[in-house]
Amino acid sequence: MAEDFASPAERAAFIAGLPKAELHLHIEGSLEPELMFELAQRNQVAIPFASVAEVRAAYAFSNLQDFLDIYYQGMGVLHTEQDFHDLTAAYCARAHADAVRHIEIFFDPQGHTTRGVAFGTVIAGITRALDDARERYGMTSKLILCFLRHLSEADAEATLDEALPYLDRIDGVGLDSSEVGHPPSKFARVFARAKDLGLRIVAHAGEEGPPAYVHEALDLLQVDRIDHGNRSLEDAALVKRLADEGITLTVCPLSNLKLCVVDNIADHPLKTMLDAGLRATVNSDDPSYFGGYVNANYVAVADALDLSKADLVTLARNSFTGSFLSDAAKAAHLAAIDAYA
Repeated sequence: MAEDFASPAERAAFIAGLPKAELHLHIEGSLEPELMFELAQRNQVAIPFASVAEVRAAYAFSNLQDFLDIYYQGMGVLHTEQDFHDLTAAYCARAHADAVRHIEIFFDPQGHTTRGVAFGTVIAGITRALDDARERYGMTSKLILCFLRHLSEADAEATLDEALPYLDRIDGVGLDSSEVGHPPSKFARVFARAKDLGLRIVAHAGEEGPPAYVHEALDLLQVDRIDHGNRSLEDAALVKRLADEGITLTVCPLSNLKLCVVDNIADHPLKTMLDAGLRATVNSDDPSYFGGYVNANYVAVADALDLSKADLVTLARNSFTGSFLSDAAKAAHLAAIDAYA
């Protein structure tokens, strides 16, 4: 046990109140089975599960694609503005309970528009809940539109076209879904266009894909952040570059365990990242599928790697430093962390 804490319970209590931001959260991946059943009934959608327990039993993945198959099936219950509001509101309540002060969340419009749900319906429901969370909890937020990388760049371009009337509520674009075989270079033109529109740029890279994908995200997409980035550690020159340039990595420990990116949480590279000077953060990714929201991820990796108070404070500070908040807002949050610690 790190000398700062007398017991795992003491460390968990410290984590529970530690002010933090979450930078890697797919809002569709926060759809809990209970809400899935409620929305299926509300919208008269047939789902291939007879009970909440049956849904949980289906969450046994061996790789990213196994997860994505059920993930897209689950989002099929989302149809109305109120559905997207309720989904987002439920996540915000859980994040608030975990002392999360700021969120930067992903949404996958292509997963909805292909089902006949209007882009405007999706964004209206999500942003209404984000506005409610700001009033209710003082929680600030940024919204990031993700392109599905298993689809074409032309499809991504069409999605960006649909987003144009809503750019006052969209802060960035990202790249998610099946990584292997779909390198960042496939989307270089649409990301250049998004950057010209003033949007911030992030991309999933180095989760299942090789370090070369991280290089492409940096060089061709000119990302502001790397989502995941675990496999960057296989390339010493890349690690040095990420550290030198202060690139934030939005790491997701329980996701990595559930998707077999690591075999055991004790093998997780988070401590190695910190020791290498990388700006790593802790996030929940798709918490309803992967077994825990942000504090559960902190606790799991802190216990497995025996993280110190200084490590935990660094992770929390990185979450704000790596955010898209203003410098003044970042400074206020960093001061709150220092006061807490």
